[in-house]
Amino acid sequence: MARDGVVVSFFIPHDHRTVAQECWRALQTYFRAIPPQSLNWYGADDGDVLELDADGWDVTRKKMLDCTWALAWHIGLSDLPGGTGGYQFEYHGLNLDNPIHGAPATAISFTFPTEYLLEQGPQRMRALVLELARELPFHFGYASFALVSRDGSWTAGDWKLLEKYSARYLGVDLSTSADIGYVIGTHALGAHWLTFLGLPLLDRLGGADALRQALPFPEVSFLPMEQERLLLTLSEWPEAIDIEQAPIPPQYRALACFLKPFMYESGEDGIGRYLDRWRRRLCP
Repeated sequence: MARDGVVVSFFIPHDHRTVAQECWRALQTYFRAIPPQSLNWYGADDGDVLELDADGWDVTRKKMLDCTWALAWHIGLSDLPGGTGGYQFEYHGLNLDNPIHGAPATAISFTFPTEYLLEQGPQRMRALVLELARELPFHFGYASFALVSRDGSWTAGDWKLLEKYSARYLGVDLSTSADIGYVIGTHALGAHWLTFLGLPLLDRLGGADALRQALPFPEVSFLPMEQERLLLTLSEWPEAIDIEQAPIPPQYRALACFLKPFMYESGEDGIGRYLDRWRRRLCP
């Protein structure tokens, strides 16, 4: 149902029709960076999974750039038909004016197998993530170790195993960009190896100066970006945060506690409550 990897996700408080070109360019950047033949399948509107050949790319481009009348635009590309090989792209563009969407944001995510990080190293990986982010007018984004699965299908796995795993490895994200995009509004999702902050969230946090005061750790770097955006890097490598081996790194805990009042919370029972608690795992 899932495998280890790195997820890169951004949440954009703008309508699909406003940001489609920027998101398409980010997809092209991702495609150039990953090995050849890493994306081979795409999800059709009828739920089938089809080969991503030249015609498939044309369908994807037209859906992302030319279709302007829908209520939502969902695109999923993957290396394997089941979507658990490590390389995946998801785009969930929304019409933010539609009243059926509670507090939506356009969501875009890219995944990589852990082997890609080990081969490239953290500096090259960070540079690639930064390139993906440059044109996106996000309010929140992150890169993190994660359980990589198709459309959050890790939820269909063994829950006892999942709970044991997630309780031990606090730095491993449970990615659900499709579902969270409908409800995140302009909230945060916690502290990660690379944490991206933009407007209006960054203003609500007090700006870059407030973050520098809250994170006086030598491991943390601050990179201002154009359009009043900020990249926080919390450690040289992403941290799995195995609490059986070492405590939570203090800079991760500090950022998690700083973001806590601004984090998304579903307030629902069942899996909603479980994920609300899990998102606050670094600062209960």
